[in-house]
Amino acid sequence: MTARVDSVNVGTIVDVPWGRVKRSAIDKQPATGPIAVHSLGLGGDEIADLEHHGGLDQAVYAFAREDLDDWAAELGRELANGQFGENLTTQGIDLTESRAGDRWRIGEVLFEISGVRIPCSVFQGFLDEKQWVKRFTQHGRPGPYLRVVEPGVIQAGDALEVVEQRDHDLTVGLVFRALTTEPDLIDRLDEEPRLAAFVERRLGSRVRPGSTTR
Repeated sequence: MTARVDSVNVGTIVDVPWGRVKRSAIDKQPATGPIAVHSLGLGGDEIADLEHHGGLDQAVYAFAREDLDDWAAELGRELANGQFGENLTTQGIDLTESRAGDRWRIGEVLFEISGVRIPCSVFQGFLDEKQWVKRFTQHGRPGPYLRVVEPGVIQAGDALEVVEQRDHDLTVGLVFRALTTEPDLIDRLDEEPRLAAFVERRLGSRVRPGSTTR
């Protein structure tokens, strides 16, 4: 199967009972027709908690339809495109094995893998599944955040072409483990400079194992 975008999803801010901000746009719905993509994300998509979400290094979030299907089978419920708060629901590419810093061409837009999704209380509340943060973390297939290198227009059905693959084995799955369950891997993140802004945002001045203060 040729890798492609199954749907492009956007959401608006509403009041929610979960999290610190009590407002969220996690409820993403598939958009119809072409969608403009700029440096901070998709046209028509809103972000409530700007401290932890959004920005140049978290402009767009992608999650695989295949992983949604796996979760649907495990949870015993249907999961629609956008159900995990993703902007792009993809098909035909293993996002977890994609490498940090890889670049994709989708429609007119050039994207770059710049981080990974870390689950939070809003995600758990929206899914309404017990111990969801723990379960999602243990599953280890988070989906990547994307930086917009060249803005433009995309739409559902556009091919996803990997136009640059980085020369390392720092996969999305490994980055996620480093930032969640396997902190001994944190120093590995320095191998990919395109992760630097995201890692700095996540770790701040935290002392990394066997390393200096970041």
